[in-house]
Amino acid sequence: MALASKTRNMLEALVKEGSFKWLLSKRSSFVEEFEDFERSPSAGRNWIPELSPVANIVVRRCSKILETSSSELQESFNSETSDSIKNKSWYVRNFLEYCCFRALALSTQVMSHLADKRFLRLTFDMMVAWEAPEASSQSLINLDDDLSVGVEAFSRIAPAVPIIANVIICENLFEVLTISTGGRLHFSVYDKYLNGLERVIKKMKSQSKSSLLSAVRSSRGEKILEVDGTVTTQPVLEHAGISTWPGRLILTDHALYFEVLRVVSYDKPQRYDLSDDLKQIVKPELIGPWEPVVIEFPELRGHTRRDYWLAIIREILYVHRFINKFHITGIEKDDALSKAVLGILRVQAVQEISSSNSVCFESLLMFNLCDQLPGGDLILETLANMSSSRELDRGNNVVVGGGMYSISALAMVSNLGFVFGSNSSNPSEAGLLVGEVAVGEMSLLERAVKESRDNCKKVVLAQETVNGVKVDGIDTNLAVMKELLLPVMEVGKWLLSLVYWDDPLKSLVFYLFFTFIVFRGWLGYAFALMHLLFAIFMVLTQFCNQGKPVDEIKIIAPPSMNKMEQLLAVQNAISQVEQHIQDGNIVLLKFRALLLSIFPQASQKFAVTLVFTALILAFLPSKYLVLLIFWETFTRYSPPRKASTERWIGD
Repeated sequence: MALASKTRNMLEALVKEGSFKWLLSKRSSFVEEFEDFERSPSAGRNWIPELSPVANIVVRRCSKILETSSSELQESFNSETSDSIKNKSWYVRNFLEYCCFRALALSTQVMSHLADKRFLRLTFDMMVAWEAPEASSQSLINLDDDLSVGVEAFSRIAPAVPIIANVIICENLFEVLTISTGGRLHFSVYDKYLNGLERVIKKMKSQSKSSLLSAVRSSRGEKILEVDGTVTTQPVLEHAGISTWPGRLILTDHALYFEVLRVVSYDKPQRYDLSDDLKQIVKPELIGPWEPVVIEFPELRGHTRRDYWLAIIREILYVHRFINKFHITGIEKDDALSKAVLGILRVQAVQEISSSNSVCFESLLMFNLCDQLPGGDLILETLANMSSSRELDRGNNVVVGGGMYSISALAMVSNLGFVFGSNSSNPSEAGLLVGEVAVGEMSLLERAVKESRDNCKKVVLAQETVNGVKVDGIDTNLAVMKELLLPVMEVGKWLLSLVYWDDPLKSLVFYLFFTFIVFRGWLGYAFALMHLLFAIFMVLTQFCNQGKPVDEIKIIAPPSMNKMEQLLAVQNAISQVEQHIQDGNIVLLKFRALLLSIFPQASQKFAVTLVFTALILAFLPSKYLVLLIFWETFTRYSPPRKASTERWIGD
C-alpha cells in the first residue's frame, strides 16, 4: 500500500512539473490511460521507474493482454533471459521488446486483429516507446506534435507481426510509406496501411472460397492470390502465335491460369506451372518471335499493372525455386510459402493506399529482392539454415521460448484464416515455428540482410563514381583520359629522358643497374618487387587517408567548339584513322609479298634473317638476348652513338 501511495505521489509530481503536459494537451488514448493508471490501486505494481511514461503505458497494455502485472512481467524477463540480454545499457529496451513480442503473439491469435483499432494503436505506440524507452529519454520525443516513428523502431517492431512487415523488406516498405513525410512514419499513414491490409485479406479470402478453378484447385489445395481481367475497362490479353484472346488471369500459390473469354462463359483454363517447372522464364517485354506465350495488360498510361503482375508471378516462382534448391519440406515449406503470400498481400495494400505509380514492387517482395540484392543468395541460404535448425530442434523435442521470439509467418497466416499445403492436416504445428526477430539481439537473418544492404550501398556508390566520369564529347573525354594517365605519362617522360641521355650520369647509372639485374637473372624478382611496392603503397595510402575524403580529379575543360569546328574535328579524326589503316595495309601487303617471293632477292634476305634469328633464339640464353636488345635500344642516343643514329634516321 505504501508503494502504491508513493507511486501515485510521484505521478502527481510529474504532472505538476509538466512532464505529462504533452499527455494532457490532447485527448488521446495516452491521456485516458494515464488517468486510469493514476486511479488504479495497482499503480505501484504496474509502474517501473526505469521506463519512460510512454514505455510504462505500453508495458501496462501488454500486461493487460497477458493478464498479469508489469512487475510480474519483469520477473519473467529476468528469469528467462541470459545475462547478455539483461545488460544494464540495454536492459530497458530489451525488456520492452520482451513485453511487446509476448503481447503481439497473443493478440494476433484473434482472427480479426487487424480490424481492431486498439491493436493498430498498440503496435504504433510500441514503436514510439521503442525510440525512447528509458525514463531519461522521454525529453527526446516532441509529443506536442503528431507522433511519428523512424526506420529503426519500425524495423524492430513491425516484423514481429509478419503481415505488417518482414525483416528482409522492412526498410524498403518504410521508404514507401514515408515517401511524402520526410522519412518519418505518421500514425495516419500507418492506419491507412493496416486498413488496406485488412481489405486485401478479405478479398483474398473471398477469392479462395469462390468457385473459380474449383475443379482444378481442389486436387492440390491451391489458393487464389490474385485475379485480373474481370473488368472490361482493364482487360487482359493472351497472345499465342498469331492469335489474341481476351480472358481472365488467375494466380495461385502454385501456378498461373488463363481462361479465354467466350460469348457468355470462359474456356477451360490453361495452366502455367510455377512450382514444378522451375525453369520458367518470366520477362517484362517481348524480345523475339519465339516467345511461348505473351500476356498483355493494356493501359492508357504507364505499365503499372504489368510490373505488378510480373513481380507477384516471379515471387511465387522464386519461392518454389528456394524450396526446391534447399530441399525444404513439411511445415517449413508451408512457412516459406506463407512468407511469399504475406509479401503479395503487403504489395496489394501498398498499391491501394499509394497515389504514386513509381512503386518498385520487387523491392517489397522478399524473394524478388533476394534475386536482385548483392549477396541475396546468402540471405536465402541463411533462411534455409534457420529452417533446418528449427526442424532439427523439433526432431530433438527442443522447445524454443516463445516470449523471446516474434511469431512465424505460418502462424500469422493460420491466425488470419488461411491454410496452406501440409499445414491443413496439422495446423497446431504452426505454433512450433518462431519468427526471425529475437529479443535483444540481431538474428542471423538480420545480419545477412544488413551485410547485403551494405554491399548494395557500395555497389551503388561505385556505379555513381563510374557515372560521374562519363562525359559527352570526344575532346572532353580526351581531357579526362589525359588527366587520369598523368602519372603514367610522367614516368614515360622520365624513361625517355634516360633513353635520350639528357643527363648522361643518370642514364649511365640506369644502364649499368639494369644490365646487372639482367645478367644476374633477377629480372623476374625485379617485376615481383614492383608488384610488392604497389601493394605496400596501396596499404599505406589506405592507412594514412582513413576517414579522409579522396582528392577530386580536376579537369580543365577544353574550349567549346561550334558545329563547324566539331565537323572539322570529326573529319580530321576520320582522316587520321584512314591514314593508319592505309599504313597497316601497306605493311600487310609487303609481308605478303615477302612470303610469296614476289620480290625474290628481298625474300631471300628475309629468309636468311629468319634463320639467323631462329638460331639466336634456340642457342642464345634468354638473358643475353634481353641484354642485346636493351643495349641496342638504350645506347642509340648515348654520346658515342648519337651522331650515327641521327645520320641513319636522316637517311
